[in-house]
Parts: sequence; structure tokens; C-alpha cells
Amino acid sequence: MDAIMITAGLVLLLGGGEALVRGGVAFATRMRLPMAVVGAVVLGFGTSLPELLTSLSAAWSGAPGIAVGNVVGSNIANILLIVGVAAMIAVVPGDTATAEDRLWLMAATALGFGFLVLSATLGRVEGLVLLAALGLYIWRSLSRDSVMEPVPAIEAMAGWRIVALLLLGLAALLAGAQLLVTGATGIARGLGVSETVIGLTVVAVGTSLPELATSVTAARRGEAGLALGNILGSNVFNIFAILGLTALIVPIPVPEGLTSVDLALLAASALALIGFLFVGRIGRGGGLALLASYAAYVAWLAVNST
Repeated sequence: MDAIMITAGLVLLLGGGEALVRGGVAFATRMRLPMAVVGAVVLGFGTSLPELLTSLSAAWSGAPGIAVGNVVGSNIANILLIVGVAAMIAVVPGDTATAEDRLWLMAATALGFGFLVLSATLGRVEGLVLLAALGLYIWRSLSRDSVMEPVPAIEAMAGWRIVALLLLGLAALLAGAQLLVTGATGIARGLGVSETVIGLTVVAVGTSLPELATSVTAARRGEAGLALGNILGSNVFNIFAILGLTALIVPIPVPEGLTSVDLALLAASALALIGFLFVGRIGRGGGLALLASYAAYVAWLAVNST
């Protein structure tokens, strides 16, 4: 039954995330908002909604390992797994990410890393700091509109359809998050595996499916730069919005199952991506290295969880 709940939850999260992103982009194009808003805010936040609702649901359910592990694991998977897959399909150009985009990734990673290392509990003070950083990030994204081209005209979507997509997507995400957390918690307890490990792997990869689908589609269409922008925006939102909002609403203890290896890889993966971007590109060799690193991490988790 737990496996069925996880599967149903993942399906609902993927479908709900897709509906919300489509509705959000349709609304943005209908309002003729600039690409900066669509890429950094609509897509970045939209594809992170599964992580947000899953972490909130886990925190409310008294499962801090899943709540925090989901964010840490998603950021690791976004870079090592999703960017790795995208690079294996097509070269990811580094010049599509500005210096400010890279700085925001490092700032978000440093804040998340610092709070998780130094705090026994992520409380409302930490939540407010992260949400303030989120507000600054969104403001900076909007302030760059003057140098960004507006969204090109596309076939208009009826207003009722936009509203329907947004409402159905949100409902699917809420239901999927609850099913995923309940099923994952049940499996963790049944197998004797910590909730944190389940959060770092099954839940993290599951809630990252919208990013994976978006990035793979973009790479196959020869738009690997869009895949990179999606990951950068998602990783910033994961820490600022998800950890921040969750800690503000439901203060969560840092789970004991979160090890120094997990936190070190959170920082190292971000540094590795920045390094690749300074080189100028991520080719198949780089993609293979990222995927191999993720496989080694999952293997390490499997060995140490038994």
C-alpha cells in the first residue's frame, strides 16, 4: 500500500507541477511579462512547488527528516542528476547563466548550509531571513526586466482555462504531497531506513520530476541553456522559499540523520556547477562525471542505511 501511495503521489506531483507551470507561463505571456519574470519566478517557483508542499506536509506530519532531506536531496539531484542528464543530451552553454545568477546560487547554498550546520532547529528567525533573501532575489529578477526581451507572442489561452490549470494543478500537488509523505514515511519505518534517507532519495527525486521533465525537454529541443536556468532558479527557490516558508510556519528540528556527507555534497555540487560554468560549457564528459557522482552518493546512502 505504501508503494502505491508513493506512486500515486509522484504522478499527482508531476501532473500538478506541469499544470501549474503551463498555467503560470500562459498567464505571464497573456500579461506580456518579460522573460526574466517567466524564467526566474514563474518556472523557478512553479517547478519547486512539489518540493514546497511536500516539505510543508512532512513538517506538519512530524517528519523533519523528509522535510529537510527533500530540500537538500533535491538540490543535489538537480545538479548532479538533472544537469548531468541534460549535458549527456546536448552541451549546456555556460554563458546563459549570468554572474549574478551564479552568485545567487552560491548565496542560497551558503545560507542553507550555514543554518543546517549551526542550528539545532530551523525556527521562525531563520525562516524570516531566508524569505527576506527570497524577496531580494525576486526584486533583483524584476529589476533586470529593462534589459530583457518580452515574452514572444504565442497563441492565447482562454482565461477560464488558465484558472482551471492553476486550480487543478494546486489540488493535485496538495494531494500528491500528502500521499508521497505518508507512503515514504511508512516505507522508512517498515524497512528500518531513516526518514532522512528516504527524503534525500525517493522523495527528493520524485519532487524534482518537473525539473527533470523541463530540462530534458529543453535539451532535446536544443535549448540546454533553458535547462540550466531552470535548475539555477529552482535551487535558489528550494532553499529560500521552501526552507524559509516551512521554518516560518512549522519550526523544524535539523534531523540527526542528515550527515556531514550530505551537507558537504550540497555545497560541493553547487561549487562544481559554478566551476563548469566558468569553464564555459558542460559537455558529455562533464555530464558523465556529474551522473557518476550522484550514483556514488546514492550507493553510499544505501550502504550506510542498512
